[in-house]
Amino acid sequence: MKALSGVALLFAFLSPSAFAQWDLSSDNSSLNFVSVKSLKVGEVHSFQKLTGAISDSGQVELNIDLSSVETNIGIRNDRVKTMLFDTAKFADAKLSGFVDVEKVASLNIGDTYIEPVQFNLSLHGVSNQVTSDVQVTKLSGERLLVTSLMPIVINASDYGLEKGIEQLRNIAALPSISNAVPVTFSLIFKQ
Repeated sequence: MKALSGVALLFAFLSPSAFAQWDLSSDNSSLNFVSVKSLKVGEVHSFQKLTGAISDSGQVELNIDLSSVETNIGIRNDRVKTMLFDTAKFADAKLSGFVDVEKVASLNIGDTYIEPVQFNLSLHGVSNQVTSDVQVTKLSGERLLVTSLMPIVINASDYGLEKGIEQLRNIAALPSISNAVPVTFSLIFKQ
């Protein structure tokens, strides 16, 4: 009985964030990417539907609904969904990795730390490793902010997307669309 109460006392003093899951607050999170066409015109796009969590072991899972792509032009949204992402076959992209839950648990409100994180990105039936320096900030006892410090450059050829980019280029009669796409994110997680 004494051993059990000692364990309970130990858990009472440990930060609850070390043992609880953090769920993505979709309404307060963003994932953006930039496309460059005709060698000089850059445009910012986003995904409107994200889901995810950080588990009690630090496993990060982010699901990106590819049909929620927003390019700010309706017909282009439709073309990107069908010609580039082929959302009928590949409905979403998945990002997974780990963050150091001990560092998260030790943060005081307002504290920040930077950590290089290796993620696995599954997109269009292909999985590759990507690395990003992320900044983790404890906003409150129940909220974390995880942001990319620099854009992550995703190359279309790494995911078999170059044919889709060529189809988009042809239908829009553009001289070029870049195959390299910078991606940034700002993710809020709630306990």
